[in-house]
Amino acid sequence: MVTAIVLMSVEGKLVNQIAEKLANTEGISECYSVGGSYDLVAIIRVPRNEDLARLVTEHIAPLDGVLATETLLAFKAHSKHDLEAMFAVGL
Repeated sequence: MVTAIVLMSVEGKLVNQIAEKLANTEGISECYSVGGSYDLVAIIRVPRNEDLARLVTEHIAPLDGVLATETLLAFKAHSKHDLEAMFAVGL
């Protein structure tokens, strides 16, 4: 399982619209509107690096209103929750 965090700068008036679209996109487990240097943060969990690349380059970056993205690749989860077990259901 590949986990990544995508930070996005988005046109202000389109934040909610883009967030809803991303939240309903396969491979994106969560999308948050945030304060600070970025407007949206998407958590991606996909089986392979190729799936991550396709999702970012074909489904996120080209969206009207997405001005810039920065993708952070997670190496290891440090959490009280067993995320791998939670997201492995049905795979």
